[in-house]
Amino acid sequence: MDKKEVIQRIETELRLQGKSKQTIKMYSFYNVGFLDYINKDAELVEENDIKQYLASLLSDKGNDAASVALARSALRFFYDSILKKGITNDIKTPKKQRKLPDVLSKKEIKRLIESAGDNLRDKLLVEFMYSAGLRVSECASLRQNDLNIPDKTGLLKHGKGGKDRFFILSDKLTNDLKKYLANHKSEYIFNVEGKPISARRIQYIVRRLAKKSGIKKKVYCHLLRHSFATHLLEAGVDIRKIQELLAHSNLQTTQFYTQVSKKELKKVKSPLDNL
Repeated sequence: MDKKEVIQRIETELRLQGKSKQTIKMYSFYNVGFLDYINKDAELVEENDIKQYLASLLSDKGNDAASVALARSALRFFYDSILKKGITNDIKTPKKQRKLPDVLSKKEIKRLIESAGDNLRDKLLVEFMYSAGLRVSECASLRQNDLNIPDKTGLLKHGKGGKDRFFILSDKLTNDLKKYLANHKSEYIFNVEGKPISARRIQYIVRRLAKKSGIKKKVYCHLLRHSFATHLLEAGVDIRKIQELLAHSNLQTTQFYTQVSKKELKKVKSPLDNL
């Protein structure tokens, strides 16, 4: 079986499962890289071949644990899920070290929004990602009919992982949105000549606003989502409700934010100091 057939089978199976284009791209990338490394027909691959490749990614290529874990998942999908060889079950890779993001404070969020000035589009981009926890890709593809403005809710159909995505609309966002949509022609909330705005363009806008606001932290779109979840948790919102709002399929993913919010515990003054 050559590389072309391998890619074709991976793409077909992943599309049937409703996986994203990025997942298809990365699974294909690592499977092709593996075959280039071992120079062997895919049907003849053995467990040790995979071990050697993953070890080379760590030692020779200098990849981090997350990249190696992704490579293992890609190979496991093809050789165990598709070819049924059962050769990756005992292969261990380093655990991913998930770093705590340096979330923005409420004051910094306010500065970021205010830096948009009279530009309602840029202001709304920040407000959607922070007040509703939308991913940048979800924000880019947002349509008018995804929103129920009177009910102050939204529903994205077939979001990440092919799942429907429920979200809330804040009072402040709703007021800005009504003004913005007053003479809006496109079906897409954020568009360029009638087509949805690109994620890259949104990322550029957020970086520009951050620079303008004078925030010293590294600001990126997903940080607004992190800040949304962390601020809800600190406000006492139940973690399972946050899980639903973030559209996390696994509660463990959401529990990551309990680690982020521990930073706030350090600010608590001990009662001993008040004696």
